[in-house]
Amino acid sequence: MKAASAILRSTRIVSPLRSLIPPTVLARRHFSMESSLQSPPFTQLVVKAMRTLYPEELADRAWDNAGLLQDNIKPPSGTVPPRVLLTNDLTPSVAEEAIQKNASVIVSYHPFIFRGLKSITLDDPQQRIVLRLAQHNIAVYSPHTASDAAPLGVNDWLVDQLRQYPLAKMEVIQPLANKPEHFSHAGYGRIVTLGDEVDLDAIVHAYGQATGMRHVLVVKPKGFHGRIRTVAVCAGSGYDVVKDVETDVVVTGEMSHHNALRLKMLGRCVICLCHSNSERGWLRDVLEAKLLDELRKEEPAAEVLVSEEDEDPFQFYEVPHPK
Repeated sequence: MKAASAILRSTRIVSPLRSLIPPTVLARRHFSMESSLQSPPFTQLVVKAMRTLYPEELADRAWDNAGLLQDNIKPPSGTVPPRVLLTNDLTPSVAEEAIQKNASVIVSYHPFIFRGLKSITLDDPQQRIVLRLAQHNIAVYSPHTASDAAPLGVNDWLVDQLRQYPLAKMEVIQPLANKPEHFSHAGYGRIVTLGDEVDLDAIVHAYGQATGMRHVLVVKPKGFHGRIRTVAVCAGSGYDVVKDVETDVVVTGEMSHHNALRLKMLGRCVICLCHSNSERGWLRDVLEAKLLDELRKEEPAAEVLVSEEDEDPFQFYEVPHPK
């Protein structure tokens, strides 16, 4: 047995198939996908810029999915277009817009992937977006609650609509315990104390102008005197953030019937702007310029566009009443 083992160890066994494979093919057999694929430098720059402006540590990781959601690939030769498309929601029409405008990165405020995908097929509209963007080598980044919490983020944009009136004080409703350096005032929701009382109608008008809405949902308690001194704001579905704050009015995107009824019984007014309408204006008024400035520190040719296809899914219809 020992002799047989020695023979086997010293014998070079050649597979019959191996002898049929050309040497040039054998020389290339050790391709490594991991080492050959890289994210484009411009995509890396966009991610770095967004993390600088709105650190991902500020996001509510208990449920949110902020960050780089879909990467793209550095071409074998050349570069990707240094163009970013901003959107509040990444829908099929926004994805097609990004393709037509030759963007290489989409910054979508809302994550278009919230939970794990068990398949990626053409049967699901969300998964079709993944496939179309991969086909055209487009990456997707979402700041979501990181930009809600950050200074000069979405909630501060809501506060900005009140700056036409004297502001006495602004506070964060839910300050974050662990914050990066230079983000000491980060947190969810804001309370604004106005220098003087303002008519509720004027507050409604200010937010209607900022969002481009002609119809705004308003909750007004019976017997309300019509004057506002304190305002709580929280973009999107903000009830859980503002529910225990004692202010004259709450400004948010949407609220359930029972939550709105509770606040009305507590004597508080509510202004609902529709979920995405309470967020979308921030892209145009704040993020577009801030991101462009950050990108052009390293890429002078960078462009930042705001989607023309992005829109709130709800529309208001005028219903004529019979005379």
